[in-house]
Amino acid sequence: MRHVLKKGLLSMGAFAFVTAAAFANPYEKFEGTTIVVSWPALSHFKKAEDLVAEFTEETGIEVEIDALQYLKLRDRQLLEMSKNEGEYDVVSWVVMWKGEYVSKGLLTPLSQFYTSGSLVDPNYDLDDIADAYLQNGGVVGGKKGYMPGKSGAMYGVPFGAETSILAYRKDIFEEQGLKVPETYDELRDVMQKLHEAGIPALTSRGKTGHQITAAWLLHLAPLGGKIFDDQWNPVINSPEAVEAAQVLREVAQTGPKGIPTFGFGEAAAAFLQGEAAMHLDTLKIAAMSRDPKLSKIDGKVGYALHPVGSRCGSETGGFAAGIPANAPNKEAAFLFLQYMTSKAGDQRMVELGGDPVRISTLKNNADKFDEYAVVAEQLPCADPDWRPLIPEWNELNIDVLGQALTEVITTDKPIQPIMDAANEKARAIMEREGYYLWQ
Repeated sequence: MRHVLKKGLLSMGAFAFVTAAAFANPYEKFEGTTIVVSWPALSHFKKAEDLVAEFTEETGIEVEIDALQYLKLRDRQLLEMSKNEGEYDVVSWVVMWKGEYVSKGLLTPLSQFYTSGSLVDPNYDLDDIADAYLQNGGVVGGKKGYMPGKSGAMYGVPFGAETSILAYRKDIFEEQGLKVPETYDELRDVMQKLHEAGIPALTSRGKTGHQITAAWLLHLAPLGGKIFDDQWNPVINSPEAVEAAQVLREVAQTGPKGIPTFGFGEAAAAFLQGEAAMHLDTLKIAAMSRDPKLSKIDGKVGYALHPVGSRCGSETGGFAAGIPANAPNKEAAFLFLQYMTSKAGDQRMVELGGDPVRISTLKNNADKFDEYAVVAEQLPCADPDWRPLIPEWNELNIDVLGQALTEVITTDKPIQPIMDAANEKARAIMEREGYYLWQ
């Protein structure tokens, strides 16, 4: 769905900005320019439309939004960015797509804009953006090609990024005399006690394919597991990976009925409708729990850190945004990205009901939203290698792990042989793609 956001009324923040900039307007040369933004038709981005209108009011830069259903977004962006001259000035991607976009030469490195004093807001403070979000969504070319490292380059900024936290029913925990779990041993003990009391414990994704893989990854990271070692050998049959699969089996056995059919929406709905005592997944559950259209448990939810196993390790995921290599209005696009993710823009997103990406925003609003202090404390533990952001991941995610893990939660077969077979399939894929030629 494409639409143009026209000029609206100045917010107080906008008025202050215009007053301060009265003697030097960095946007003046771009007034009347129209940029086209491609992003998903999801809640965070829908809420951002008011901020986009304020951007136009303050800068004179018109914004046309092409909002597409999430599953159609990648194909449309690839088509448009592969042209000699594209239509999009800004694109927003799921973190798994960043490596593909860069490897195909479809994105503009943002470093070139930081050489321009006329474009860069000296008060932007890039270091204030959560490092886990920035590295996961916007940096490409470091260790393993997608992790931080000296060879990495910045292609995007996080917008709609996320990590995982534990949400739990305060009333149920109080009635049952349960302590909020801080470790995986405690989590598994609480799951069993709730189950014995006849209360579905932890809701979870479990649908065959990428959904069940995501559920397993949530446990794999804190339990010390990885998908690959540093030589690209798959290690999804390691003791840590098998333990994560065992935890997932226990979740399915003690959680609400239907987990093998649950995607994220169904898993969240089970918690929001009062059919589970815990939810361990994206932080987005907090805003959902406050939404009367979705939730029956507003006011009954507490938030805690993702439990630790041998280490702390929460999810890294969500969206980032950058500038196509064939964008017609790159400088105006950079100003748009900078505005939307500035300290004032991030605070405005909070006011609009979106998800902040800055540590200062989380801390400054911790008294308003119960989960913000937890998220700020969680982010240093967010794992940049939570999943391998490589082109082969889609096949590994759906066809290998997504099938094996379904067998784990729907049968009582020994887990080790299931994961051994999956590991062999993963290695064959990596060998086919040439990952072992240098060995």
